[in-house]
Amino acid sequence: MLEFRQVHKSYATPQGPLQVLNGIDLRLDAGESLALMGESGSGKSTLLHLAAGLDLTETGDVTVAGQAVSSLDEPARARLRRDTLGLVFQQFHLVPSLNVGDNLRLQARLARRDDAEWAAHLIERLGLAGMEKRYPEQLSGGQQQRIAIGRALAPRPALLLADEPTGNLDETSAGEVLDLLLSLVSEAGSALLMVTHSPQVAAPLDRCLRLTHGRLGPVDEREASRR
Repeated sequence: MLEFRQVHKSYATPQGPLQVLNGIDLRLDAGESLALMGESGSGKSTLLHLAAGLDLTETGDVTVAGQAVSSLDEPARARLRRDTLGLVFQQFHLVPSLNVGDNLRLQARLARRDDAEWAAHLIERLGLAGMEKRYPEQLSGGQQQRIAIGRALAPRPALLLADEPTGNLDETSAGEVLDLLLSLVSEAGSALLMVTHSPQVAAPLDRCLRLTHGRLGPVDEREASRR
């Protein structure tokens, strides 16, 4: 579903090139879940943006659902995101002028895979039943993140990319949202790559890797024991 082969990425700075990713090899199979851990600034979000085609590699290859991302032009990468990927970020990115129901079904409608029964199921499972006509500003942060998760999963994407999806929530809301996310990812049949700094958030996923100094490796034993 997702493969990185010897991916390098750097950014220009006044002090010279800053190497962020240094020879990344990564494989994620269909239906599998993987947590990517690392300190702030370690390149986790950069890796996720490369997977989504929001940025391009310097050298190396990223393949999503059999398509080489770097060989696609921007319109083709946008179609890949629309048709194959679901994206969930810390910021909810809801459309203020759309109500809950329309926000949740927006991505599925763009992908021409709107399924009213599945959307109703998502709304029920996310605890949003009866709120379909409300607008984002009328909801709590936890409720807004639930809509963002439902929107990403409404088209049943082959791959869900999540960047610290509970980072802006309090501990109780974060735990509830994470449980819902993992349960609904399983129902949708999606693979999941989730960036997180938290061993507790990473614990329920199938695998966990740590990004350090631009390279991927296993979590250390102390982190594993906390999981």
